[in-house]
Amino acid sequence: MRRYRFVMIVTFILMGPSVFPQTSPGGTSQSALQNYRIGRDLEARSRMEEAEGYYAEAVLICMDEISRNAATMDTYAALTWTLRRQRKFGEVISWGERALQINANEYRVIETMGEAYFYLNDYARSLTFMQRYVNSLPNGEQTPTAYFFIGEIFRLRRKFRHADIAYTTALQLAPGVSLWWYRLGLVREASGDYIPAIQAYEQALRLNPDYPEASQGLERIRRLST
Repeated sequence: MRRYRFVMIVTFILMGPSVFPQTSPGGTSQSALQNYRIGRDLEARSRMEEAEGYYAEAVLICMDEISRNAATMDTYAALTWTLRRQRKFGEVISWGERALQINANEYRVIETMGEAYFYLNDYARSLTFMQRYVNSLPNGEQTPTAYFFIGEIFRLRRKFRHADIAYTTALQLAPGVSLWWYRLGLVREASGDYIPAIQAYEQALRLNPDYPEASQGLERIRRLST
């Protein structure tokens, strides 16, 4: 649960702010994507009950479009993004597979399915989808996040050098995420690369001075060095 919360916050940071429309859930002028964005912004502000209302509306709009054969790939992207926020990872996979039958190169869905497989602990499939995304879109909007998930998979598999490369690549593209610097510090520490690990932990603390795990990492390495 904690890992999910961390990564959702990171994803929100990378996607950036969105504009808040003035209408409420249920208004026919709202698109699924608009409802998704409002829900995402509310979730980032810990207003989960309100966020769920917008997410539910986004799903209803998408389902209506699909039932009327009016769905576009934007529909499937919005649907899978929203279901991911609702932590309905199995449904992300199901609808994502349907979307890819229509367009095998819908990379927004591909990356989202990679995240869903990750949270379902299917790291092999998650890695396949994430690598497919970054190989096809090296400068894609979600490429930093995809590399972060690749790093997570390698870290969990204890392939720390591989994880280092993936985290480093993610940070070259998006250097302002403290969690990623912390994770980089962890795998460098696990590899015995203490000076680079210190640098990563220190950068995490520069970005987020109130980061106890990064502080603890620094303390561990200092104890080992004395």
